[in-house]
Amino acid sequence: MHPSKVHFFYVKNRERRRRVLKEKLMLLIKIQECDSQLVKLSAKKKTLPEDIEKLTRDFGAFEEGINANKTKYDELKARHSESESKIKKINEGIVKTKERMLEVKNNKEYQAMLKEIETAETSRGEVETGIISILDELDRLSVLVKKDDDVLKERKTQYEQEKKTVEDELNAVDSDAADWEQKRNELQKNIPEDLMVRYEKVKKRNRGIGVTSVWKSVCNGCHMNIPPQLYNEVQRSEELFSCPNCNRIIYFQDMEKPA
Repeated sequence: MHPSKVHFFYVKNRERRRRVLKEKLMLLIKIQECDSQLVKLSAKKKTLPEDIEKLTRDFGAFEEGINANKTKYDELKARHSESESKIKKINEGIVKTKERMLEVKNNKEYQAMLKEIETAETSRGEVETGIISILDELDRLSVLVKKDDDVLKERKTQYEQEKKTVEDELNAVDSDAADWEQKRNELQKNIPEDLMVRYEKVKKRNRGIGVTSVWKSVCNGCHMNIPPQLYNEVQRSEELFSCPNCNRIIYFQDMEKPA
């Protein structure tokens, strides 16, 4: 065969190899993109429920704090009821004592009952004074409770909106993950099995990154320099090479050239 024809076929064959290699690389890069997105979505799926828990916890703490006035109000209402019951009981005791006075035979017993009534009336006065204080405090707290209720309603609306936003985002994560997984499966069908095995092994050892670019003799995966000869061979793109430092599959990318 004429040397010119030999050279022609050599050039054609080299171009074909480069084309095939480029196709494999593009598929690997797209697979890597899918895997990177799936890792991000997986992390998001883990943190979003934690965000919901924090929102719920923060709202619960806010609700508990703002309900302090309501708790005081309810406690005072209970004390008011108890005080009213005490006065009723004291009044009933005074009435009974007065009825008994009608049957008294001597002055000594009569004076003792007067003293009993006086003590009861003093006690009643103290309870009534306490009731006035309680009613004043109830009036003050009722205003605060009304304001607190308005604030709580507003905060609850905000909490429910924020919670729904995160829940919607969580649902979107599941949908996006399914899309990326489907895209990955379709791409994998066109990649040779031995190349996928190689990629998976390297990816597993390198925190999810199995293929990366090199530029100016630096691997963008481990950020270490690669030998000049290897860098030249990677630029020629005639076969797949691995970084000698991190073992990732590497390809040349001109970082200064517009994408």
